[in-house]
Amino acid sequence: MEFTHYLDNLEKRLAGSFDLERDYLIDDYKFDLFAKYLLRNEKYVLIKQAKIYTIENNEYSFIKYFNKIDRDQLDKFIALLIKSIDFLIQPSEEHMSSIVTGVIATPDKPDSDIINAIKKFKYHKGFAFGFKGWVDIRLLLVTMKDDYIVTNKKGKEVSKVYSINY
Repeated sequence: MEFTHYLDNLEKRLAGSFDLERDYLIDDYKFDLFAKYLLRNEKYVLIKQAKIYTIENNEYSFIKYFNKIDRDQLDKFIALLIKSIDFLIQPSEEHMSSIVTGVIATPDKPDSDIINAIKKFKYHKGFAFGFKGWVDIRLLLVTMKDDYIVTNKKGKEVSKVYSINY
């Protein structure tokens, strides 16, 4: 499958729930697609001004195509996902959780060290000991030719959504 076709299909899948932006930049690093989902729930008594609680759950997805990915490119991609937390997420008492999903698309299956690095990757950060929520990072790699997908532990939750044949 061509990456442009995959990106179009992915946009159609996500368009119902996510705000989408193509060619999204972070520090002159271009992502092919950025998707943002913001959820806010409130519980109140009788009137909306009498709130019992408010919670926010957010999800951000970054999709990037590489002709061939090496360890330096993977490390830079991961560093930018971690850096994005600083300006995308505003911890507050209402913030419960955020998830940043990084999707790497390649034409072919990469080397085993890249696959192992993705499988072993883990990132979790709590804000104010968890009282202002937390953030996790999902990391996925999808190949265009044979629909091979590899994820870290958190990425398994959404592997079907980002696969070619969903």
